Amino acid sequence: MSKRQTGLAILGACLLACSIGLAADPGVADPVQGQAAAAVCASCHQADGSGMNIPGAESWPRLAGLDATYLAKQIEDFKSGQRSSPTMQAFAQMLTDEQIPHVAAWFASLPAPSLSAAEPYSPELLERGRLLATEGDWDNYLVPCSSCHGPDNLGAGSVFPAIAGQHPAYIRDQLLNWQQGSRQNDPQQLMATVAARMSADDIQAVAAWLSTQPGTPEQKPE
Repeated sequence: MSKRQTGLAILGACLLACSIGLAADPGVADPVQGQAAAAVCASCHQADGSGMNIPGAESWPRLAGLDATYLAKQIEDFKSGQRSSPTMQAFAQMLTDEQIPHVAAWFASLPAPSLSAAEPYSPELLERGRLLATEGDWDNYLVPCSSCHGPDNLGAGSVFPAIAGQHPAYIRDQLLNWQQGSRQNDPQQLMATVAARMSADDIQAVAAWLSTQPGTPEQKPE
């Protein structure tokens, strides 16, 4: 199979997974009911869902504005142990199955935080990250992030979350987790397949560039 055929196969898998996510029924979830229960999340993810970026340590993603069904599935996966994190599993266990969709709806209802001052990344690093995120690297079987995560990497359905405007350390850590096999809850092993082909420099570059991008269409410069 040629490199382009391999890339097209990944794209096809992305479209299939996304179509399943778009068809998912999140049920009736009330963000108002979720607000109180979401208090257990605030110590790490902040009350406004903006999360924390801690270079060299465990980082906490921003949850504000992400898809509610995607968030609910991640909480469920932490609770069941399908997604591994001793800290998150403990907090997820505090939530009942009935509370989880409401908590997810609460964070989804919050506005994505505005971009803060970016770390002093080199132009070369950011350009490599932009290329990977928007055009891919066909010579290395890498499709662009946007092929699954949607235009401007702002998310696609309930399967592929918005990654633009996400904390760089979190993006880096998750790519490494998929690469090393410690995270396995992606549809059809798409992320594991992509991450396996990325170098350490590629992971750093794409995490850096995505973190500098607007997290919502409204934040895009005119």
